[in-house]
Amino acid sequence: MKNILFAALFMSLSVSFAFGQMDKEAQQKLIEARRAEMKKLDQWVGKWSGSGWIQQGREKETFTGAETVQKKLDGLALLVEGNFKNKEGVVIHETIGVLTHNLKTKNYSFNTFLANGSNGEHELKSTAGGWQWGLQFPGGSMRYTTKLSSTTWFEVGEISMDEGKTWRKFFEMELKKNK
Repeated sequence: MKNILFAALFMSLSVSFAFGQMDKEAQQKLIEARRAEMKKLDQWVGKWSGSGWIQQGREKETFTGAETVQKKLDGLALLVEGNFKNKEGVVIHETIGVLTHNLKTKNYSFNTFLANGSNGEHELKSTAGGWQWGLQFPGGSMRYTTKLSSTTWFEVGEISMDEGKTWRKFFEMELKKNK
């Protein structure tokens, strides 16, 4: 564990040092390029509310709730907070995500944190009319596909236990942007 912490500290200091060695003009160009890419996600910013369902075991459970998306770091990141409750008012799905642009991959990094303790860094990819991200786990994979308009956020979660040959939906929600 100490080795992992040391390596993470070393890497972050190395990146900070390398960025610090760039002249101010080069730093500003890099920041502006990232900010321009993040601007493409501006339609996500705001408060969205609605309903959906999730199947975490045998039974589907319906929920209502909201996603709040805020610009952070002067437009270099988006903070995405989700909170959803079942009909008894119990929180059944709570998330925090941080979206940033990765100039190296030319895609977006989506760091997710769930109330159940799981987290991860995922690549957010552009699709026709929306975005998709996913994750691998022992024996399978999951993907989330979002269709986004100026007023509607529609998202589906799917799971595959056969290396992506077949997918089963386990999550669906539709949110409307609050005025």
